[in-house]
Amino acid sequence: MASAIMRRTSSAVVGALSAVTARTYASVAVGTDLVSAAPDVSLQKARSWDEGVSSKFSTTPLEDIFKGRKVVIFGLPGAYTGVCSQQHVPSYKDNIDKFKAKGIESVICVAVNDPYVLNGWAEKLQAKDAIEFYGDFDGKFHKCLDLTKDLSGALLGLRSERWSAYVEDGKVKVLNVEEAPSDFKVSGGEVILGQI
Repeated sequence: MASAIMRRTSSAVVGALSAVTARTYASVAVGTDLVSAAPDVSLQKARSWDEGVSSKFSTTPLEDIFKGRKVVIFGLPGAYTGVCSQQHVPSYKDNIDKFKAKGIESVICVAVNDPYVLNGWAEKLQAKDAIEFYGDFDGKFHKCLDLTKDLSGALLGLRSERWSAYVEDGKVKVLNVEEAPSDFKVSGGEVILGQI
């Protein structure tokens, strides 16, 4: 009887882990207009608490970020996490001159975090001068694009997939989404540089 319970428990655990790591593909695709796909969504530019107060907690509409511009945007599960801090952000920061040489006006990092955490993290990574950081504090942007991932198993809750996109005038020209949030195979700066 104990072995039957163990088999059922093991099967349940494996099933739960598979559900957490199973890949659900985003509804956003090459050709998607991000402004239309996420209507009435605004992001929060990384800033200190005092800057938030003085700006009356302003947000930035997606149209202001994307319309009439060439942008590379990448999303990641969260500030201060392993792959995000050690690989993902540095892959863009270290290549910022190459992005500018290709006519990219902004390189943007977005995460399901508040703008104050992202500000502290960007400063710690010394990346704030190269990359624009935006918070998606309630995950609404990522939900509209079907780019969310439940990472409750890692005590993170609902977060962003690890992804990158090249966007012209709001339209997605290139999109890369990792199979799992711990992967760093297709969403790095070097990869998307070769796709622009």
